[in-house]
Amino acid sequence: MSEGDSGKGEGHRERLRDKFLNAGLQGFLDYEVIELLLTLATPRKDCKTPAKAALERFKTLQGVFEASPEELMQVKGIGPKNVLGIRLIKAVADRYLERKVVGKRPIHNARELFDYLYFNMKDRHRECFKVIFLDARNQVLATRTLFEGTLTASSVYPREVVQAALEHRAASLIFAHNHPSGDPNPSREDIAITRQLVFACRVMGVTVHEHLVIGDNTYFSFADQGYISEMNRDFERQA
Repeated sequence: MSEGDSGKGEGHRERLRDKFLNAGLQGFLDYEVIELLLTLATPRKDCKTPAKAALERFKTLQGVFEASPEELMQVKGIGPKNVLGIRLIKAVADRYLERKVVGKRPIHNARELFDYLYFNMKDRHRECFKVIFLDARNQVLATRTLFEGTLTASSVYPREVVQAALEHRAASLIFAHNHPSGDPNPSREDIAITRQLVFACRVMGVTVHEHLVIGDNTYFSFADQGYISEMNRDFERQA
């Protein structure tokens, strides 16, 4: 890079930084967000090209955040220091959003819960099953990802869910998992798993309030669609 190019690059980076400090990320394109992150670790190199390359490879900003370190470093111009910054930002955002829901009543703060789950789970390449543990006042005690991979009746174990609920002394639970396809409509397996979990938790005196399936900027609610109530009625008929 010539001295003139270096000066232009530094001026561009300064404009990006000033733009962010003055108005946050409003008006930023996704590649510019990635570019700004990359400049933190490589202040004297052009970061626009690797930022655009990363976005092209991983399709979305969330996809870049979810990429593994090995995948990120396959993008020319992204090195270990850049990877640290990208992964750190994602981890900090996850913790921030989680802390916003802990101690809240998600039944009455559905938007914050969805925002947390959506950011945390959207664009993952594999399905993950998250449990939100609630106390007797329906306030969030903790959140945990218990299972990862394609969810089937043989990969989600009600015993482990119940055990985790007892460890957290939870009175009730909310389940959530993502569909990498972006379509939140539940499969037959999703319905079967939810039914097993509702029954297992009821046996132990733990209530299941909800199971959300996270899709592409949307979700499917088992509670809103009447599935949870129907499963509880089935349990009571069989009890």
